[in-house]
Amino acid sequence: MAKENRRKNNRNKEKDSTWQERVVQIRRVSKVVKGGKKLSFRAIVVVGNERGQVGVGVGKASDVIGAVRKGVADGKKQLVEVPLTRSNSIPHPMIGRGGAAKVMMRPAAPGTGVIAGGAVRTVLELAGVRNVLAKQLGSDNPLNNARATLHALASLRTFSEVAGERGIEVEKLYAAT
Repeated sequence: MAKENRRKNNRNKEKDSTWQERVVQIRRVSKVVKGGKKLSFRAIVVVGNERGQVGVGVGKASDVIGAVRKGVADGKKQLVEVPLTRSNSIPHPMIGRGGAAKVMMRPAAPGTGVIAGGAVRTVLELAGVRNVLAKQLGSDNPLNNARATLHALASLRTFSEVAGERGIEVEKLYAAT
């Protein structure tokens, strides 16, 4: 029985090892209390497996390591499936919104790479997108930009999904009317 538990633990470790995490921002925040200011840390963390799953998490704790750990746990709770094309791009152009941030993404030809900045680049790379053009519009807040990117990625649909919703075949999706 003890061997079975060890095997299960090893399997769980192997599953967790496929996830990558990147810290986008660590910010020192304070709360005013009766005795003065209480300092804590806020960490914005992006978690992804580079195979079409990505999440953004926020963690707050009195130390940086605790905040990052909480951010990773929060990011794993908010995972989004990303449909990727054969060239590891997105299927169609998309605009995502998060707070005052707006992120515009367009598919790119193979070999283009990830042309994006800041938190958007981190989210796209950990999602497994290799060829994409992205632009941040509006706010430059890393958390809102990461959430806007996540919103855009969650809104993506494959050609087969669209054809299924319309009740037609994929080949007829582009047929001239």
